[in-house]
Amino acid sequence: MRVTICAVGRLRAGPEFTLVSEYLDRFGKSGRGLGLGPASVREVESKKGGGMVAEGKLLAAVLPENSVRVVLDERGKTLNSREFAELLRRWRDEGRRDCAFLIGGADGVEKGLRQEADIALSFGSMVWPHMLARVMLAEQLYRAASILSGSPYHRE
Repeated sequence: MRVTICAVGRLRAGPEFTLVSEYLDRFGKSGRGLGLGPASVREVESKKGGGMVAEGKLLAAVLPENSVRVVLDERGKTLNSREFAELLRRWRDEGRRDCAFLIGGADGVEKGLRQEADIALSFGSMVWPHMLARVMLAEQLYRAASILSGSPYHRE
C-alpha cells in the first residue's frame, strides 16, 4: 500500500525536512517487505486570501484516486503506535492500494475534506505546527512498519 502525505505548505531545507526525509526513507526500506510504501509527499502552496476552502481544493487535487483518506486534526481519534500499525495493516490486508494523510495549513483541513475522510487522527489534544506534524507522522509510519516487522525499534 502506497502512502502519500498531502500537505499545505512547502517544507524547506532544515531540521524538519531532514527528519521527514530520514523517517520516510526508513519506512520505505522497512515497509517494502510488508507491502507498505513507498511513501511520498505532495505539497500544495497556500494562496494568500484563499483560506481553508482554497487549500481544500488544492489538497483534493493531489489525493491519489480511491485512497484511504486520513485527516490529521486535533479533534480526531488518538491511537497508540500499535493501534496505528494495526490500522495500516488492516487497510493493506483489505487490498487498499493507497493511503493519503492530509495535513492542513495554519487553520487545519477544510471541513468538506474532514467529513469525507475515512478517519481523523490526532497526535493529542495539543495543537502542533503543521511542519512538526509531518515529522511526527513520518516517524509513526516508520514505527508502524517496525512494529509489523517485529523490529526492536518500538519498545513498550
